[in-house]
Amino acid sequence: MPFITKKLHSPVRQMALAFLIDELGISRSEGQRLIARGRLSQNGVVMDDQFGFIEGSCEFICFEPLSRGFKPMFVTNDFAVYDKPSGLSVHPHSRLSPYTLNDEIKHQFGVDANATHRIDQETSGLVLVSRHKKSESVLKKLFSERLISKRYLAMVRGHVDEIIDIQEPLFRIDHPNLLISMVVKVDPRGKPAHTIIRPLRYFPEHDMTLVEASPLTGRTHQIRVHLFHVKHPIIGDPVYGPEEEDVNRFIKKELSPEDRVRIGGSTRLLLHAYSLEFEYENEVYKIESEKDFVKECFEAMQIY
Repeated sequence: MPFITKKLHSPVRQMALAFLIDELGISRSEGQRLIARGRLSQNGVVMDDQFGFIEGSCEFICFEPLSRGFKPMFVTNDFAVYDKPSGLSVHPHSRLSPYTLNDEIKHQFGVDANATHRIDQETSGLVLVSRHKKSESVLKKLFSERLISKRYLAMVRGHVDEIIDIQEPLFRIDHPNLLISMVVKVDPRGKPAHTIIRPLRYFPEHDMTLVEASPLTGRTHQIRVHLFHVKHPIIGDPVYGPEEEDVNRFIKKELSPEDRVRIGGSTRLLLHAYSLEFEYENEVYKIESEKDFVKECFEAMQIY
């Protein structure tokens, strides 16, 4: 498990923040962040006040990256790109989360390396990672200013025979069912969202189309909801399309791969982030996934 509890000892009474800085060799801001997150405790009581004092034995919850040897596909001195498989989360959801891409990022590039954006756990494809704080700031700014072009591949239901320009606002709400933390839907109360869908290949024997999706905005679940809205849902989507009972079973991890195929047509969401294009320090980068997405689609649909 990436999060472990370490036993520490303060020989004298001192400020908790100063103790962590000296003991762990971290910066003041990092120590403040860790204390605020409740990582330090004594006698079972969380020390969440950076101005509080500590003395004697204490416990510290720390993140120790667990590597499985998953390497990035592209590396520079400032950033790297991973081609993430479906099913692997980018970040841990809690201290009980198992292995995530964040383990490899920290293991290979150090504590200051970070993913600069997210893709859903079930979405496969490219994740851009900064190797230090300076590049993180630059890359996140490029994302916020929409200067990084992202393209996705998706296998969708039905025949898409022309470009679809979808400009529908997306509204994120808390779901009344507590198991489903939130849903996103097309709603005039939502934020502007723009996706362009281009058909690439139709498979008439399965009535499905391989499409390229270009999100011109960055809303949560944007591509998934927009395609569902235009009646071309992504095959294997466990949330947008199935009955609520099946969505609950998916969230509770009660669905077998065979159940996923029977309900949604695939063991996974057939969405793949396959291209990133941006300019960094006067050099243009165009990075494309090397995965055979169509082959992976047929395997996930159990079509051989």
